[in-house]
Amino acid sequence: MPSKRDKVIALIDGEHYLPVIAAALDKVREDHDLLGAVFIGGTEKITDDADLSMLNCHIEKDDDPFRALENALEKFEPELVIDLSDEPIVGYQERFELISQVLLKGISYMGPDFRFEPPTFHDIAKKPSFAIIGTGKRIGKTAVSAFACRELKTAGLKPCVVAMGRGGPSEPEIILGDKIEIDSEYLLEISRSGKHAASDYFEDALLSRIPTVGCRRCGGGMAGKPYISNVERGAELANDLDSNIVIFEGSGASLPPIYVDARVVICGVNQPIEYIVGYLGRYRLLISDLVVLTNCEEDVATAQELESITEKIRQIKPGLKIVQTVFRPKPTMDISNEKVFFTTTAPAWVSKRLVDFLEENYKCEVVGVSHHLSNRKKLREDIEEKMGKFTLVLTELKAAAVDVSTEVTVELGIKVAYCDNIPVTVGGDGELVDALVSIADLSNERFGSK
Repeated sequence: MPSKRDKVIALIDGEHYLPVIAAALDKVREDHDLLGAVFIGGTEKITDDADLSMLNCHIEKDDDPFRALENALEKFEPELVIDLSDEPIVGYQERFELISQVLLKGISYMGPDFRFEPPTFHDIAKKPSFAIIGTGKRIGKTAVSAFACRELKTAGLKPCVVAMGRGGPSEPEIILGDKIEIDSEYLLEISRSGKHAASDYFEDALLSRIPTVGCRRCGGGMAGKPYISNVERGAELANDLDSNIVIFEGSGASLPPIYVDARVVICGVNQPIEYIVGYLGRYRLLISDLVVLTNCEEDVATAQELESITEKIRQIKPGLKIVQTVFRPKPTMDISNEKVFFTTTAPAWVSKRLVDFLEENYKCEVVGVSHHLSNRKKLREDIEEKMGKFTLVLTELKAAAVDVSTEVTVELGIKVAYCDNIPVTVGGDGELVDALVSIADLSNERFGSK
């Protein structure tokens, strides 16, 4: 059987001689059904629009090349966009802007030596749902997800979470966080059985006391597609849980491969700005309904810098709601009068602020901090250095929290407490809790209108 021929539009510019463009379009016609071309700028080798008639195809043209492309995408509904342009009309930055615009429509984009495919989103969820995605790792997706679940419960909803992680189970696993006791003994048993007991779904179950489904993924494409995942099977399990809204948690910059009714994108202002508004961070903004900027500490970004980031985001998607936050620790048990050793994935520059917050709000004395929770060797070294000086280990439920931090407490016969990271609103478009409830309402509305 002959191979399927994609329906194609091509991007062309005025920096190539028209006979050369015509030859390239003929080459495109050999393998594809060419529907038309989009002229995206350049005047060096073209006199006026009449010159374009020699190309023998419909040419979409506008003073704004992005508007011209948008018009062509709507008019022709292609399956593939082939980029025949080049520097100086399309540089690295402009090309990623064009790629994001095309992927948003679920259309593939290719050039001479690259091809970008839109992530596939499977329509499996049988109840309202939204995704919490991110522009990278360690920027607070799980903390925001756990916070969202608690607040949605307070608002009268029954959320559940489907979390995918790099250390998730081979088959999707349900944890009924609303029905079982999740403590150090339980987590150690999980860890000793060979599972990753600090995977995100355990954290969600522990901190939010809700049903969670743990899934795994490996690899992450530039647009967020995992190389492998079992999230589809996890979504099917979530359909049968006692919940009325599902939150799908991304992993790193990878997206849950499930069709959802809305999306929240988490962006850490400690990341390079290009990761948020450039490359395919732009694509993640375009597919989202709410931006949560995390780590908005003065040490990381001044008020002017935060305003600049906000403005750049709004240029990409006008009207997108943006909430600025910082994280503050909240122990899951009383730690007053304890001498605390705190293990965290937070960077060292925020150490004093976190220590001061713990001591002031929870009446403890922090005698040591390790910022190496994701580095088992250094974490052990940090703990050993303070051995004998602490009466309790306080740890986030991440990375080596169970197989190192919790194991140490058993070896020493001391207490362990787990720690939540609460996103505290410090600026932007209103309070985070209100924005998240609005996202849940939006998910319900869109689900109901399908």
